[in-house]
Amino acid sequence: MRRRELYDASSGIAGPRLLPWTTPEGKPCYLSTNGTGYLTSLADSIETVQLDMGEELLTYARDILAPGAKTVSGTEYRWLARRLSEALTDALRVADSRGRRIPDPDEAADDA
Repeated sequence: MRRRELYDASSGIAGPRLLPWTTPEGKPCYLSTNGTGYLTSLADSIETVQLDMGEELLTYARDILAPGAKTVSGTEYRWLARRLSEALTDALRVADSRGRRIPDPDEAADDA
């Protein structure tokens, strides 16, 4: 079991999970879950895809920004900046979602 699943199983309550997507208006989406189920698996898969895409994009950015690399157009740099911004937004949302699911050590010590 993953750390998150172990915590969810031991606590019995998971609270709402911040999902890796938003509403069409850009508002956050949450899932009330016990840490299992189709939507939880879907969210885990989407988080993985988002992080992988961000990693690929970062590799591309490093390649075109490397010393001696072929100069690209301003349009391509703007495209890259937009995609990097999107990838950073996704990564921060994933970090926030996962961070919320890590138990607070102070609360865990109080329960013991």
